[in-house]
Amino acid sequence: MLLRTTQVEDVDRFMEVFSTDAAEKRRKHGSKGAVVFRDPSESGRVWAIFDWDEQGWQSFVSDPDVPPLLAVAGQRGKLQAPELVGSFDA
Repeated sequence: MLLRTTQVEDVDRFMEVFSTDAAEKRRKHGSKGAVVFRDPSESGRVWAIFDWDEQGWQSFVSDPDVPPLLAVAGQRGKLQAPELVGSFDA
C-alpha cells in the first residue's frame, strides 16, 4: 500500500482522468486499485491510497507517458518516488 497526496487544479477533472486513462496506466504497472479522498483542509489537494508494491510504483513513476497524463489530469507539481525507509507487519 502507498499513500500519495497531491495538489490538483480541479478535483472533478482529476477524478475523471484518474478513473479512466490513469487507471489503465496504473494497471499496466501492477496497481490493484486505489481509494481517493479529498483533503479536509485544502480544497485542491487529494489523498490516494494505492494497492501497489514499491516495484510497481517505481515502474509507474519512471514511465515517460505518466507526466503528460497527470498534466491532463491537472496535477500540480512533479511526480516523485518516495524513498522506502521501512516495512512492518504490525
